[in-house]
Amino acid sequence: MTTENASYATFNTVNFHRDVLNSLQPVLVDFWAPWCGPCRVLAPTIEELAVEFDGQAIVGKVNVDDNPHLAGQYGIRSIPTVLLFKKGQVVDQAVGVVPKQVLAEKLRALVSMEDL
Repeated sequence: MTTENASYATFNTVNFHRDVLNSLQPVLVDFWAPWCGPCRVLAPTIEELAVEFDGQAIVGKVNVDDNPHLAGQYGIRSIPTVLLFKKGQVVDQAVGVVPKQVLAEKLRALVSMEDL
């Protein structure tokens, strides 16, 4: 589920249902591609969030070039796009390079809902 030297999960068509849709924890999914400059700018933020929310939420990435079906299924038209899932449903999203604080607040809100 993780890539070499990365703290985030790598999702694909094989594991997406199990690791994202069936997750008991909130899940942040970054839809990206290696050739995408803004995606590379956002990458360190995704890695930092994965470390910060370890044990509270799952943070991962989907390479849209390798998984076009997933990108199409979720209507990804622009990358990077970050979708936040709770109990298998998309509950929030962010498109483009978003400040870490914004994504952290969105994820923190989902995690705190778990405690209710």
